[in-house]
Amino acid sequence: MTITCFIQYEIDPFQRDAFKAYAENWGRIIPRCGGHLVGYFLPHEGSNDEAWGLIAFPSLAAYEAYRQRLRADPEGQANFEWAQQKRFILKEKRTFTEVVDGTFCIDQAPCPSSATTGAFA
Repeated sequence: MTITCFIQYEIDPFQRDAFKAYAENWGRIIPRCGGHLVGYFLPHEGSNDEAWGLIAFPSLAAYEAYRQRLRADPEGQANFEWAQQKRFILKEKRTFTEVVDGTFCIDQAPCPSSATTGAFA
């Protein structure tokens, strides 16, 4: 079973760049600690204060082991502390979901990237 931790953030829209840097830091830390980082997502259009982070794990036991490694990771601790000091995260909620078989990581054409196409299809 694959579970995904959906983290919903309410962010200060005037500190969007700070949240972006925070998310980019997790791009190094989360994989090192054992999580499969699906991605972090910033608001683009519509609501300007909601961001998301998605991290997948093979099981809840794997998630618990990840949390232990994350607590011991100096860069992870520093990233948490920096976010608390800057106060760009106003609220955070976590939800754990189970993947529907046959719908996650299926073979498909690569997703278009804004870097290569200028916009998503």
